[in-house]
Amino acid sequence: MSKSTDTYELAVIGTGMAGMAATLFAANREISVAQAGTTGEIIFASGYFDLMGIHPPEEKKIWKDPWAARDALIRDIPNHPYARVRQKDILAAFEEIISFLQETGLQYCRMESQNSQALTPVGTVKTTYAVHHTMWAGVQALAEKQPCLVVGFKGLKGFSAHQVAGNLQHKWPKLRAVRIPFPGRLEGELYAEQMARSLDFSGNREKLALAIQPHMKDAKVVGMPAILGMYQTRDVLTDLEHHLGVPVFEIPTLPPSVPGLRLKETFEQGFQKKAVQQFSQKRVLKARSTPEGNFVLDIGSGETPEHQIQAKGVILATGRFLGRGLSAERKRIRETLFDLPVFQPETRPDWHRKDFLDSRGHPLNRAGLETDDRLRPVDASGKPMFQRLFAAGAILAHQDWIRMKCGAGLAIATAYKAVDAFWK
Repeated sequence: MSKSTDTYELAVIGTGMAGMAATLFAANREISVAQAGTTGEIIFASGYFDLMGIHPPEEKKIWKDPWAARDALIRDIPNHPYARVRQKDILAAFEEIISFLQETGLQYCRMESQNSQALTPVGTVKTTYAVHHTMWAGVQALAEKQPCLVVGFKGLKGFSAHQVAGNLQHKWPKLRAVRIPFPGRLEGELYAEQMARSLDFSGNREKLALAIQPHMKDAKVVGMPAILGMYQTRDVLTDLEHHLGVPVFEIPTLPPSVPGLRLKETFEQGFQKKAVQQFSQKRVLKARSTPEGNFVLDIGSGETPEHQIQAKGVILATGRFLGRGLSAERKRIRETLFDLPVFQPETRPDWHRKDFLDSRGHPLNRAGLETDDRLRPVDASGKPMFQRLFAAGAILAHQDWIRMKCGAGLAIATAYKAVDAFWK
């Protein structure tokens, strides 16, 4: 481990959406910030930014207005993390994230006051708030039920154009599917990232368009898996639309996905310009507080610390079990870095309901850290465990983001709140 200890105002632990958002918000406020974490859950992102789509989840009620859905949620679950963040701050947070992504070449589209309907890789429709610009034509085509051709590729797993078209035939009669070889030298099993990087070269785009053209018929729009380039998405989309003469859109593949990788790389490249200290692919091995109320973090890629930093404040955005923010032990769920109290069912048998598909969901889903109004984790009496330790994202208690379709919104909103609480 290096002998010196670098000092920052704020340390963000985690590289999922909440960690990326918190790091961005801190850097934009000229807070000196360091970020640590291994490959975060952001690589599993579909490219859709959900705000609030379903409530109550047991009734599967879909909301067109995400703000009305949030209001209903807060009335029913007053300790949900959304209750800690004002609507105007959620809007400001989304605006800041979307502006940053657009400046770095990753444009997002939305209707500010309402949700949109978008396609999934298995041919279902999901409610979301903002989508990558390469997917927006699909939102419009679905709404208008335009004649559409969905293109799949031989050798690509996790995406079936025929499944998409078959499952939506009753809603979208003029939706057709075709499965073709991917042009070029790619043979055998294909990977979406490999295909996307191939299309960053203009010659491969023309070959792809030529392969699709014989199947166009009456199609007014073309959909395909999310492979429209890693770094040149705007150029890839423009070229394909020029060659085919119709709008083109992406449909997310099963994770890990190209849209998630784009988000990860866009954030990391943007942070370099903002002088963020990134400890990429390194995790916090040990965290402790000092008598002055600061924090010392040991960081490394294995079990041996390689770096040590000191920070006035910490934002814990480590996620749940996949992100290692929480650990399921024999008798309890444990927070892994500070051993903070975790809201959870009293006994392990209570973690899950007897019916796996119970419409109420499983109590385990809502386990996590309880906080005060400033998103500081608290003890059983409601007292903050540390004055300048904040939590954001999926590690927070009383939310079920997967079933409520609010994952990105929860991450972005609580990251904004946590940074604001530290900053002030």
